[in-house]
Amino acid sequence: MAASPLPPLAPPVPITEPARLSEGARIVNTFIAPSKTFTDLRRTASWWAPFLLMVIVSTAFVYSVSTKIGFRKVTETQVEMSPKQSAQLDNLPAAERERQMQQRTTGTQIISYIVPLFILVFWLIIATVLFATFKFAAGADVSFKVSFAIVVFAGLPQVLKSLLAMVAVLAGASPDSFSFQNPIATNPGYLLNPADSVFLYSLASALDIFMIWTLVLTAIGFTCVSKVKRGTAFAIVFGWWLIITLVAAGLAARFS
Repeated sequence: MAASPLPPLAPPVPITEPARLSEGARIVNTFIAPSKTFTDLRRTASWWAPFLLMVIVSTAFVYSVSTKIGFRKVTETQVEMSPKQSAQLDNLPAAERERQMQQRTTGTQIISYIVPLFILVFWLIIATVLFATFKFAAGADVSFKVSFAIVVFAGLPQVLKSLLAMVAVLAGASPDSFSFQNPIATNPGYLLNPADSVFLYSLASALDIFMIWTLVLTAIGFTCVSKVKRGTAFAIVFGWWLIITLVAAGLAARFS
């Protein structure tokens, strides 16, 4: 009896790669579908697009402050927020005090416009710390280049915060309470007077909605590009944030 013929084998199902995202799509998906953006960073870890967006928004924000509030007023508010600096200036002769205020105003203006460079250096430091922690403490299969790209894209909520702050300034925010460090009420520190307790003000300001959003995105990013569990990623990111926040608050209280 002849054996019945075997049915033809089905053709193998081709493995399709995820669609490649454009730089614009990466930025948009960071807000609405972050896992898509961070997964795409494994393909190419470019970070120039969100950084360029940050530079544009930061420059526009600073310019709006210069036209609606003025750097002299911003500088005076900064001095009032630091009891030690305020006391030192008050003890100077009027002419010397005015000279120092002019110098501080010029310094505030220059620093405000080049803040993106300081942020870039800060991102490099944070990316180095997180890369080392995930790579050597958690055994993550991640490169420094990808780690840096995660940190940059995760910082996009801060761009949104700057946009909202710029809208508030253009809408007529009170010059007496404005500061670049805390421009809008997105954290408890906005409601506190730093002159009462610089340490408490720094801690409360760190509990910012947009900062927490950034931290969550950072943890999601490292989860997407490595085999580290989400709980571990969140523990590492928020653990370092807590350490940095406490150190920064202590330094601010010490030197303010």
